[in-house]
Amino acid sequence: MSSRLPTAFILITVMIDAMGIGIIIPVMPELIMDIDGGTLASAALWGGVLTSLFAVMQFLFGPMIGNLSDRFGRRPILLGSLLILALDYLVMAVAHAMWLLVLGRLVGGIMAATQSTAAAFMADTSPPEKRGAGFGLVSAAFGMGFVLGPVIGGFLGDLGPRAPFHAAATLAFANFLFGWAVLPETITPDRARPFVWARANPFGALRQIRALPGLGRLLVVLLLYQLAFNVYPAVWSYFTTAAFGWDPSMIGLSLGIFGISIFAVQAGLIGLAISRLGEAGTVVLALGFAILSFAVLGVISNGWLALALTPVSALAAMCVPALQAIMSRRTPHDAQGELQGIFTSVGALAMIISPLMMTNIFAAFTKPDAPLTLPGAPFLAALVLVTLGLVLFLTRRRHASADYVATGRNRP
Repeated sequence: MSSRLPTAFILITVMIDAMGIGIIIPVMPELIMDIDGGTLASAALWGGVLTSLFAVMQFLFGPMIGNLSDRFGRRPILLGSLLILALDYLVMAVAHAMWLLVLGRLVGGIMAATQSTAAAFMADTSPPEKRGAGFGLVSAAFGMGFVLGPVIGGFLGDLGPRAPFHAAATLAFANFLFGWAVLPETITPDRARPFVWARANPFGALRQIRALPGLGRLLVVLLLYQLAFNVYPAVWSYFTTAAFGWDPSMIGLSLGIFGISIFAVQAGLIGLAISRLGEAGTVVLALGFAILSFAVLGVISNGWLALALTPVSALAAMCVPALQAIMSRRTPHDAQGELQGIFTSVGALAMIISPLMMTNIFAAFTKPDAPLTLPGAPFLAALVLVTLGLVLFLTRRRHASADYVATGRNRP
């Protein structure tokens, strides 16, 4: 069987995970008001709760899903999660009580944590030198799902607030059938690792991963980058309204350009950058582009310049796949799922913390009695975070002898 079909399934799965978040965003206010009978303000409060619950579940269960895939294989975890996700969307489509909607988001957050298993599959099937490009494809698919999700959800929302849920369920079930037909298992019995509850949580898994040479500092770099980069979804709409007076259509256009730029970077440029600069050089370059972008956006007052800066800002997205590749090399075969689960948890933790931090900074510098009016203040905060990440990365110790993947050594 061609290796392209399993790879296509993996990318579609990751895209569906991301689309599952975005496809329901346009209809959530109407659906919550329909169920709760409240106002738009109360619907917004419920929407915030549902979004946070989704991210919390990804944080808590990312390592568990990754550990389960290390023990039982990638195939059953990916296929089982898709099937449960399809059923979950059907439940949300017919929900007439808030507790069902809450339950649906809890289950959805757990099942969408399979991005870690998808990345582990790419690690299983890619040689070390091409692993960064493979992780870039996974990140690109996730980013494209975020771009397509709200567009499709808004279009289907014209048919009613429950139509996007039916569409998401159909997509998940169709991909389940596709995966059943084409997805091989990459975890052989000799590579399976016993499932241990102490490692199947973000804190226990973090202790295990940090025991490997140099990975603790790289995880801190990853968290700092994710906290900084999440400034875009957290405050972009508010920032561009305050700084440039953009209307919703202009904001949507800018986000579309940003999403397409990130897709181009992660689907194509990341492989070229790693082949020319290596993984470490690519991380440094990406963080450099992030520093430049945040510095300009922190003080800018010209909306067209901000729009022109979008492709440069997107180049920073090379950081995560390159970091994944470095850390994957230093992790034994039997812990790839666990490592990717940690990546999922770090990303979810950033999604929980960053919006609260960045929106509070924005509010502090744009309120009527603010001592200094500066809509770009959150980007300056992101500049500090990513600069600290670059310093930590540049001052790390090299651990060339800890290349488990290249040497084929197992965990001691």
